Amino acid sequence: MISTENLSALSTAGGNVIGSDGTKIGSIGQIYADDDTAEPTWVTVKTGLFGSHESFVPLDAATQEGNDIVVPYTKDKVKDAPRVAPDGHLEPEEEDQLYTYYERSGRTAYTDRDTTDRETTARGAVGHDTSGPTTDDAMTRSEEQLHVGTEKQATGRARLRKYVVTENVTKTVPVQREEVRIEREPITDANIGAATSGPEISEEEHEVILHEERPVVQKETVPVERVRLDKETVTEEHTVTEEVRKENIELDDDGRTKG
Repeated sequence: MISTENLSALSTAGGNVIGSDGTKIGSIGQIYADDDTAEPTWVTVKTGLFGSHESFVPLDAATQEGNDIVVPYTKDKVKDAPRVAPDGHLEPEEEDQLYTYYERSGRTAYTDRDTTDRETTARGAVGHDTSGPTTDDAMTRSEEQLHVGTEKQATGRARLRKYVVTENVTKTVPVQREEVRIEREPITDANIGAATSGPEISEEEHEVILHEERPVVQKETVPVERVRLDKETVTEEHTVTEEVRKENIELDDDGRTKG
């Protein structure tokens, strides 16, 4: 039997409840002590999505391993335990219902008193139980409810990488060049002196130098833009489909009910 002090320390340290197969069932919730002896008898296990459900587990066969409590039950066994509200106190009927489910010996005084009360109750209930000593004059219909949350996880990486490519660039630039042309002018009074200054008949040569422009290419590296990575959040609608169980209650009257 684990002491109350140890259980309180485990709960404060964020301990878990481990099943008989070594699987984590859930985190430690509330500790319930016996009203007469003050010994810890039950612990609640937070299960379900975000710990939204608490299931009761008996502590009479539980052991301690570090910050965890190990119980001789599987995770499915604990999750399917009778639905009892963890409101700080277990009524005798609730405790008997749990003991019956876990096949443990409970408080017979509670069972005897509960059976007697159901047979002599003054609440005006009609009929009696045929399903066992742990039920009352009404059935509880339960159902599973689906709770869907989200979690963030990495899906990929994006990075900027700079590399060099070579491409051809074509530009047109105007260029000039000199060409020779012959100009002829008649003899006039203005140029007669220059025309007759030399010998009457002679051989001569005269030349001019021709020029032309050619393209000259130069390269210059200049910054053109800045590129960086940024993130934006996009919201999408995802539909989640999951099976849930629910109980239905119907009337079985052997065909003798009067309409």
